[in-house]
Amino acid sequence: MRSDAIIIGALTALGLAGIGALYFASQPATAASHAAPDGPGPNLEITVAGEANGTVVIDLLDDIAPAHVEQITALAEEGAYDGVVFHRVIEGFMAQTGDVQFGTAEGGLAQAGMGGSERPDLPAEFSDVPFERGVVGMARAQDPNSANSQFFIMFAPGDFLNGQYTVVGRVIEGMDVVDAIKKGDSARNGMITDAPDIMESVTVVR
Repeated sequence: MRSDAIIIGALTALGLAGIGALYFASQPATAASHAAPDGPGPNLEITVAGEANGTVVIDLLDDIAPAHVEQITALAEEGAYDGVVFHRVIEGFMAQTGDVQFGTAEGGLAQAGMGGSERPDLPAEFSDVPFERGVVGMARAQDPNSANSQFFIMFAPGDFLNGQYTVVGRVIEGMDVVDAIKKGDSARNGMITDAPDIMESVTVVR
């Protein structure tokens, strides 16, 4: 069976990368054996501003990825995600954000997507929860154990990501807002440096 790996974008400094480092596998998709659970977890409420305006609510799956959910909620409760941009948005694929180190407009955005947070990188918590529309995953570098603060929201199913990236949640409200997020330049792998949409505020509801 043939499997071609194409790296979209370059790996970034300090061992951190955005979803631009993910691998696209040209192989047949396999049916998922596990659906995301319906039980409520802590919810992440994101107020989006820019071309998209509104609230996105993400049900965080702490029974699937407890360490990653703990990290996300801790950063949100610290206010670390407030003002962070959607730095890479690829039409028909995903919207990526969460670079608390370099992803604020005040920081200039030249390095957006290359950073993480002051917290340590996390060991992978891969599962058989499939990457469907609205599913939220953690961005990472080539090292599977390098996710930190960045995450991405799927516009459409991405079976080639299954079992390769940690699933942390799913959108339960506001997918229309996600769909409206400003898209990036396809020639630059979806990168946005000019007036990207932002997460104006991010709060946790338990």
